Amino acid sequence: MSTKSNLNDNLIISEWTEHVRNLNTEYTLETGKIKKFKLDVFGCQMNERDAETIAGMLTDMGYEEVYGDDFADIIVFVTCCVRENAEEKIYGHIGALSKVCEEKGSIIVASGCMMQQPHVVEKIKQSYKNVKIVFGTHNVHMFPELLYRYLTKGKRVFEVWEKEQRIIEELPIKRAEKHKAWVNIILGCNNFCTYCIVPHVRGRERSRKMEDILSEVRALAEDGCKEITLLGQNVNSYGNDLGEKDLFAKLLYAIEEIDGIHRVRFMTSHPKDLSDSLIDAMKNCSKVCNHLHLPFQAGSNRILKLMNRKYTREHYLELIGKIKAAVPDIALSTDIIVGFPGETEEDFEQTLDIVEKVGFDSAFMFIYSPRKGTPAAKLEQTTPSEVISQRFKRLADLQTEIATKLAKRFEGKTVEVLVDGPSKQNPEMLSGRTRDNRLVNFKAEGVEKGEFVIVEIVRAGAFWLEGRGGK
Repeated sequence: MSTKSNLNDNLIISEWTEHVRNLNTEYTLETGKIKKFKLDVFGCQMNERDAETIAGMLTDMGYEEVYGDDFADIIVFVTCCVRENAEEKIYGHIGALSKVCEEKGSIIVASGCMMQQPHVVEKIKQSYKNVKIVFGTHNVHMFPELLYRYLTKGKRVFEVWEKEQRIIEELPIKRAEKHKAWVNIILGCNNFCTYCIVPHVRGRERSRKMEDILSEVRALAEDGCKEITLLGQNVNSYGNDLGEKDLFAKLLYAIEEIDGIHRVRFMTSHPKDLSDSLIDAMKNCSKVCNHLHLPFQAGSNRILKLMNRKYTREHYLELIGKIKAAVPDIALSTDIIVGFPGETEEDFEQTLDIVEKVGFDSAFMFIYSPRKGTPAAKLEQTTPSEVISQRFKRLADLQTEIATKLAKRFEGKTVEVLVDGPSKQNPEMLSGRTRDNRLVNFKAEGVEKGEFVIVEIVRAGAFWLEGRGGK
C-alpha cells in the first residue's frame, strides 16, 4: 500500500473521529460528565489486538474506558466464531444487557469474526434490537464513521465488508498493558483447514511491510514495552504474499537489534510452513523466547488429510526433533481436536501417541465443533457423543500427567519472571510468565508490574508454578 493511500485513509478516519469528539465535548459542557465505554472481548489474541484499536478510537473520540459492572454508554463486543459455545455465550451476554440498554440508554456495538457471517447479522437484526452498530473484521477502521452516523441519525448501522482490502497502518491504539504488546504481522489465512471458519471471516493472507512492523516495535520499545508477541493466523507464512522467502526469520533477526525489547514471542505457527531458517532464528536470537506453539490437531494421517492440514504425523515429529535439537530447553504447546467426523479408536490412539512422544508442556484441547460454511460441517458424525467425551477425558488426563511431570522439574530452581500484576487466583500474590511461558504465582516485596524478578519455585502443578521472589 502506498504512503499516499494510507495518509488519505488516516485523514478520513481523523475527520470522523473529530466529528464524534465534538459531539462528546458538547455533551460534557452541558452535563459535566464524560461518556464511557466498555469492551467485552472473546476469542484469540487477534481479537485482543483489534479490541485495542477499537479502544484507541473510542479514546480519541472522547470516551473514557470503564470496567466490570460500571455503567457504560457504549458496550463493544469483539466476537469469536471458532466454536459454537463462544457464539452462544455472546448471544447470552448481549441478551442480558437488553434491560440496561432500555433503562439507561446504553448502546451495543457488535464487531469481530461472528459479524462476517450473514446468518449472524440477520439474527442480530431480528432478535437483538439493542445492538445498534455492526461491523466486521475487514472494516474496523470505519468505526468512527459508523458511530457518527448512528449518533446523528438514530438509525441502526450495519456495515460488514465481504472481502478483505488493504492494511491500514497507524490506527489509534489503547494498549491493555504498557510492559507487553501484541503486534500483528500478517492478517488472514490461506490454509482452509476443513473444520476452520477463520479464512472465511478473516480473509486471505496480507502481510504488513517489515518496515512498518519494525517502526511499531521501535515505538513500543521507546514507550517502555519489554515483551512483544508477533501475531498471525500463520506467522510462518509471513511475507509469502509479498514475494519474499524466509521473511519471518529475517524479521526476528531485525527485532533482535532493537534496544529495549527483552522478549519476543509469536503465534500461531503452522507445521507445514515451519522452516529450517525459522528454527535457526529461534536458536540464534537471544530475545526469542524458548516457547513454541505448534498445533498438530490430530495424530492420524487419515484424519489430518480429512482436515486438509497438509502435513503428516511423521513430518510433525521430524519438526519436533529439529526444534528440540536446536533449542534444548524449548517448551512446546499445541492444539488438539477430539472427535473429528470419522475419527476411529485407532485414529485417536495415534493422537495419544503424539502427545506421549512429544511431551507438551501445555495443550489446548477441544471437542470438534461443526462450523456452518466449512467443508467438515457436511461430514457425517458417526461417533457417539459419549465416546467422544470419554476420549477427551483420556487425552486430558494424559496431558495433565505429562505437564505435571515436566513442571515438577522446576521445584527448587529459580526462574526469571516478567511481572503482570496481582494473581487472578490469589490477589495477595503476584503473577507473571517465564520465558518459556509458564504461569508463576509468587510472593515478593517491593516488586512492580512490568519488572523482571528472579523467583524460586517451591511448588509446581500442570498449569502453574508457585514461588517466592525478589529483585
